[in-house]
Amino acid sequence: MSKPSFLERLTGSVNIENEDFKTITTQQDDTKEDSEEETSQQNLNEDSEEGTLSIDMYENQNEIIITTVTAGTRPEELDVTITRDKVSVKGKRVPSQTIKSAEIHLQELYWGSFSRTVNLPEEIEVDEAEAVEKYGLLIIRLPKINKDRETKLRVKEGK
Repeated sequence: MSKPSFLERLTGSVNIENEDFKTITTQQDDTKEDSEEETSQQNLNEDSEEGTLSIDMYENQNEIIITTVTAGTRPEELDVTITRDKVSVKGKRVPSQTIKSAEIHLQELYWGSFSRTVNLPEEIEVDEAEAVEKYGLLIIRLPKINKDRETKLRVKEGK
């Protein structure tokens, strides 16, 4: 076994020409397949962990708009909660069929519970907000509060 170079010691890297490294890598590769299968099954079975929902949030003069992909979830399975300054989206994707771990060649889609809460850049009119799901895309429209709006109050005579 040769002495590690300065760069290898500094970065923690390993020289792949090193015979000891080749032996360790081969042993890890043999156990890696079994470990990946177990981990994949554990990830499907664990409901305690939630995935983070990716969103786009932008605004125009009158409203804040949030879009997110919720494919695989029916609209009635989505929970969208809003306050004047915050939006939360929760749901769960359930696979339509049960697949044995040994049959999986590639699994990149997220299955299970997901959620996302974001603070809004401005206050919104909660009563006028709407959420629409179409073709797996959830669009949440949040009208901004018009801070320039004026209302005349009628002064009543006290009794």
